[in-house]
Amino acid sequence: MGIDGLFQIPVIQGPMAGGACTPQLVAAVSNAGALGALPCSLLSPQAIAQQVAQIRSLTRSPFMLNFFVQGKPAPGEAEVSKAVELLRPVWESLGWDSLPLPKQWCEDFEAQFETLIALRPPAVSFTFGILESVQVERLHGAGIRVIGTVTTVAEALAWEAVGADAVVASGIEAGGHRGTFIGRQEEATLGAEELWPAVVAAVNIPVIAAGGIMTGADIRRALALGARAVQMGTAFLVTDEAALHPAYKARLLSGEGQTRLTRSFSGRYARGIENRFMRIMETAEPMVPPYPVQNALTGPIRAAAAKSGDTELMSMWAGTEFKRARPMPAADLVKLLADELANKLASE
Repeated sequence: MGIDGLFQIPVIQGPMAGGACTPQLVAAVSNAGALGALPCSLLSPQAIAQQVAQIRSLTRSPFMLNFFVQGKPAPGEAEVSKAVELLRPVWESLGWDSLPLPKQWCEDFEAQFETLIALRPPAVSFTFGILESVQVERLHGAGIRVIGTVTTVAEALAWEAVGADAVVASGIEAGGHRGTFIGRQEEATLGAEELWPAVVAAVNIPVIAAGGIMTGADIRRALALGARAVQMGTAFLVTDEAALHPAYKARLLSGEGQTRLTRSFSGRYARGIENRFMRIMETAEPMVPPYPVQNALTGPIRAAAAKSGDTELMSMWAGTEFKRARPMPAADLVKLLADELANKLASE
């Protein structure tokens, strides 16, 4: 089906789960000529339908949904107890005598998938795993373009083999969770400018570049390496429409600190601004349970941190280039990126 017609400006707003990507942000980006994206992985089917309806009330332009490909975890009591114990230094620092346990580990992906088919968005992207060919065929039958997220050439080839219309090649610089699903997450370490051309050379479907892209000049560099478009997350985190916690946004705009990869918050490697939580959990990190169990267990801690505005216990996902983020309305950012790209092309 291809990705032509999804955007006028070759920019996709990164789908950042956790509440920052509002329907208002998605619609503003799409209305400006780029492609807005709604992260649905943490939403119930009912919430997905409600937010998609909101987006459709705000824009007639194409938009994209994003999902985590995941099964239903069933950790044993011993595994959960061990994980709670590993988190003890953190929850005890909050004055708690126990860690509240979640009612569920994650949303039901199968139920989300059926909702996706029913809603028929113009495009959908997936991360953390890969679909089966029959699922891709169902999506195509509903008129939905399918985009896979990859961190290696092998993953890009796998998505092409099941019929994906494009892949997002995400370099190690990208903020938030790594989408690795073949091999060990620790081994998917290619930087963006090494990964992008390698994926372009390996597959015959469009490649969308992600990782460290903040300006029109960065977009031009990605396009020169063979990408058809770019996906930008951190750049949109500080836009007016993003529902980011004020303290988190202030940390991003302060430019203080550095990012690093950690799996201590969620059980899957993700890049964020280093803070006390990461340092406390550093030695325990290799032992925490995989996503989504660890993610669910740290949920109450992160919620308490948000309530008190304590950025030292928040997961402040951000890419390596967060210090170059520019706060403004999302539409203004899209226009600025388009102007910067046009100026770069004109000067060549």
